[in-house]
Amino acid sequence: MKPLHTFSSQLLRKVSTKDTYKGMDANQAFISMLQMPMVWFEIPIISIDKHEKNLKKLLGLPLDATHARLGDFFDAKGTYKLRKAQEKSFKKQVKNKFDKNVVEVDKRVNLLYSALYGDILKIFPLKDDPANKWISHSELSHLGNFSGTDSVFVKQILPVYKQTLLQAIKTKDYTEADNMLSGMQNFQRKFGAAVYPNEKKIDFEIAYNKANLFNRLFKYYAIAGLLMLLVVIFQIFFKSKFLKYSNYTLTTVVALLFTAHTLGLAAIWYVSGHAPWSNAYESIIYVAWATMLFGFTYGRKSSMTIAATAFLTAMMLMIAMGNWIDPEIGNLPPVLNSWWLMVHVAVIVASYGPFGLSMILGVVSMILMLLMNDNNKKKLKSQIKELTYINEMSMTVGLVMLVIGNFLGGMWANESWGRYWGWDPKETWALVSIMVYSFILHFRLVPGMKGLFTFNFWSVIGFGSIMMTYFGVNFYLAGLHSYANGDKPATPTAILYAALGIFVFSGIVYWRYKKFFKSSSKK
Repeated sequence: MKPLHTFSSQLLRKVSTKDTYKGMDANQAFISMLQMPMVWFEIPIISIDKHEKNLKKLLGLPLDATHARLGDFFDAKGTYKLRKAQEKSFKKQVKNKFDKNVVEVDKRVNLLYSALYGDILKIFPLKDDPANKWISHSELSHLGNFSGTDSVFVKQILPVYKQTLLQAIKTKDYTEADNMLSGMQNFQRKFGAAVYPNEKKIDFEIAYNKANLFNRLFKYYAIAGLLMLLVVIFQIFFKSKFLKYSNYTLTTVVALLFTAHTLGLAAIWYVSGHAPWSNAYESIIYVAWATMLFGFTYGRKSSMTIAATAFLTAMMLMIAMGNWIDPEIGNLPPVLNSWWLMVHVAVIVASYGPFGLSMILGVVSMILMLLMNDNNKKKLKSQIKELTYINEMSMTVGLVMLVIGNFLGGMWANESWGRYWGWDPKETWALVSIMVYSFILHFRLVPGMKGLFTFNFWSVIGFGSIMMTYFGVNFYLAGLHSYANGDKPATPTAILYAALGIFVFSGIVYWRYKKFFKSSSKK
């Protein structure tokens, strides 16, 4: 049960992976679909993976196409081109990239088809129905149980409204069209009162949609974080009141953004009715929030920590805004409808925050090592040591939370599946992450593994285990924890390039580290 404003936005995002289409917002696009369904049958709006050549060949599309028309999925006889491929892909236990794309595109086709022909718009609550079922206009003929004036109303209101709306667009007078909408609302309240949402909650959800809060927060976090990083770096070398007050101002800005971030999570909780970490979109936003929280916790006396964390938070929100993540605020999956969602998931997902903080502090420390020279090495060494201490504290807290979260997960697993541990991919990779970070924290006790560079380098590399635990397991491995995935995974090619870049960068940093740290320690 959701406002049409929310529904149209989710529909356009699911079908096209975009928030707008040809200058139209989601509401305008959906109204156009209702008014002119046959026109939209020939509009290229269904998103296709640009790298999926086999699927494009099957549909007869150019290899550079990124979107397809609904008409492209049917041949001259009206046969659905993906029928055999969809049936074959759906039955596979282990799906390759082509199979996953076929299944995903098939969902988009069915969704758009249902929207164009009115099947998806369930706006009429059945009279005296014990299950409070609502139906679409096309279902009235075989499911409707109305009589008298109610029967006449439900059969005529939508077609008449469409005609009235067309006239209103020409005359710019929407009075009669608005009155019809009010009539439909009154009808819904009359027969669907048991499930009709509170008006204030509806208005709140629409306001939340219009605010587009997290899309804006990602931009503001990025700007504030980058500016603050520059200010803090300049403060290492120059002392001035301007830099000092700029630092205070930017810290205040980041604090205000974090407050808005917190309120946004609370808004999702209020709208959905459950804790806001039940799917990929919500959990990424929650991890970003936890990261910023720990950044403030450990950065009370380290502006560099707050600045670096703000930038990392922006990157996390950017991932959440990506077109491969479904931002729908939906119903809670049955497997997550448990008190343990508030405990296990909250703790174990929040642990990714301090690990993310350790990673970004490791990167910043290595950048400072790269910038070191004979004139500034004394100041930078002090800054690097401070960041490394914070890095170690953050990693320790993250590891404790991850261990506790894993034990709590075992309790929930026993309650849900009758066993504490089953070597499910998510469980296994959580254990791998625990082992990885345990080793990193104990490197200082191993001869030859001590040193600031070693610890910061491995704090960056170790985060790969968290990325695998969260993204890799959800998108690439099948298991009992596959309920929080998104539409499609990020490309592995980008991950390989990122890993190569990290190792090249680390090699250059190590050369500078040996020159200025080890040489001075020998003296």
